[in-house]
Amino acid sequence: MNGPVTVGVDSSEASQAALDWACDEAALRRLPLRLVRAPELPSGRQEDGALLAVERSRATARRPEVSVTADLVEGKAREVLTEAAADAALLVVGARGSGGFPRLLLGSNTLYVAAHAPCPVVVVRTPQAAPDAAVVVGVEGGEHEEPVLAHAFLAAQRQELPLFVVHAWTYPLLMGPGHEVPVVYEESHIAAEHDRLLTEVLTGWRERFPDVPVTTSVVRSNAARELVAASTGRQLLVIGRHGKPRGPLGRLGSTSQAVVQHAECPVVVVPV
Repeated sequence: MNGPVTVGVDSSEASQAALDWACDEAALRRLPLRLVRAPELPSGRQEDGALLAVERSRATARRPEVSVTADLVEGKAREVLTEAAADAALLVVGARGSGGFPRLLLGSNTLYVAAHAPCPVVVVRTPQAAPDAAVVVGVEGGEHEEPVLAHAFLAAQRQELPLFVVHAWTYPLLMGPGHEVPVVYEESHIAAEHDRLLTEVLTGWRERFPDVPVTTSVVRSNAARELVAASTGRQLLVIGRHGKPRGPLGRLGSTSQAVVQHAECPVVVVPV
């Protein structure tokens, strides 16, 4: 999509980190940048407008080549941002907004937007990684993951970074009488099958992006644990969003929830 890079802004430190990240991404993609703020109180509209003007000036000073617009939109922040994502190439949010509790790793608005927005959502937290750090992507191996891999390869290509592909697997379970029990498998055979699967998945992508160096990790482990570990010191972590659409977190599955909560680098959640 050729829409703008859209970023939600408020008075929090996380929001400023998100704005800086969004400025740089808009410059990389040669796209306009749109700032969106939802007033916390109707009576504070003038103060919110002043803050938005300051943030627009911050963005323009950081990336003068980027066209920047700013909108103050009435409504709940989560709904305003989700609606703003409809025509955005990317929606960028801070890990925790100004209304969050200090001990929370991720704000409720951020979780909601990551689960419901129709475009990829980037959750930014500080500190940022070194500029030459790799892009990481989590892969299950299904056909539905094409948008995830496309986003990861393009991000690595734009930033001239290597791509680190993580595929974690666990033994399948059979339902016994009242219990779940692991099927008896030869681990080396299963590991070899997962290696083969990932090789097949990546073959076409390596051909399409020959300039992107790719390394892989196929490991018997919990996917969320491996992805969070891989996020340390990285530039970006790319995951898919394909949980069941129920509950307040919508379509954010358990792995995605854990990753956006605990990863140490910016995380992009891609709808699949």
